[in-house]
Amino acid sequence: MKRRVAILISGRGSNMAALIQAAAADQAFPAEIALVISNVAGAGGLSIAQQNGVPTAVVESKPFGKDRLAFEAKLQEVLDAHGIELICLGGFMRLLTAEFVERWHGRILNIHPSLLPSFPGLDPHGQALRAGVKLSGATVHFVIAATDAGPIVMQGAVEVRHDDSADTLAARVLTLEHRIYPEALRLVASGAAVLDGDYCHTPSAKPCDAVLIAPLR
Repeated sequence: MKRRVAILISGRGSNMAALIQAAAADQAFPAEIALVISNVAGAGGLSIAQQNGVPTAVVESKPFGKDRLAFEAKLQEVLDAHGIELICLGGFMRLLTAEFVERWHGRILNIHPSLLPSFPGLDPHGQALRAGVKLSGATVHFVIAATDAGPIVMQGAVEVRHDDSADTLAARVLTLEHRIYPEALRLVASGAAVLDGDYCHTPSAKPCDAVLIAPLR
């Protein structure tokens, strides 16, 4: 039985599109993208989801102001009505309360464009460049109340080049995000990712002996 997934977006939804395409391309994919929800009525990702035959809903956050609990109560109604089992955040620009996160503990995924725990929060690519790191990347993690924290499911790395700007690094990392987010969802939906306190284990995953070294001579 495929797990029913909702993707929450606020904008263009490029990671949303990658998840939809991955689920549609593989009959054995263990998750069904059953719903895309935006908290912004004009989000570009809504039309992309509709073009791919995925149901959409809008739960605007602006009318609720600072009342996050009321917004989340409405969001929960929509999730329940569609029988959602897992949530993927795809550029969802709204902080979730600890109460909502706890209700969905172990069932919400997010992707962040850095190798967490390094460079959480805003401007991760600028942070990476200012720190002078040679590798950066993206992290898929379970969501907890703390921002850009939670058990790590999957990571991928790219080289930080000497002439990179935040924009060029972001473009390379985004391509990587589109690769690892569907694979992380595959692990979680199939039960291959096991939560153990603050850690996520993938005991059935194949060992990876590949290395990435930068810079090269």
